[in-house]
Amino acid sequence: QVQLVESGGGLVQPGGSLRLSCAASENILTINTMGWYRQATGKQRELVAIITRSGSTNYADSVKGRFTISRDNARNTVYLQMNSLKPEDTAVYYCNMAYTYWGKGTLVTVSS
Repeated sequence: QVQLVESGGGLVQPGGSLRLSCAASENILTINTMGWYRQATGKQRELVAIITRSGSTNYADSVKGRFTISRDNARNTVYLQMNSLKPEDTAVYYCNMAYTYWGKGTLVTVSS
């Protein structure tokens, strides 16, 4: 059973930064796509960013230029660096492996 454990969420002021981590229980070296999604209260879950095994990335338009996804295959960990945070970034952030497995999420709240 694959386990994904997110960490790094919390309360941050607008304009601030956070780095989320997703630790996988399995070797991610052969996993083509790892991703971050988010779900705000009352809204559907949406894609934030994905990264392939080759390092190619794709971002939601709303986070381009502010968020950076990366992966450390040796540590079986995926990261999401979030800068210039806005109140509309407030959501539960979920890690995804291969469009199949999900973590339980970590809450990010952007508020003054």
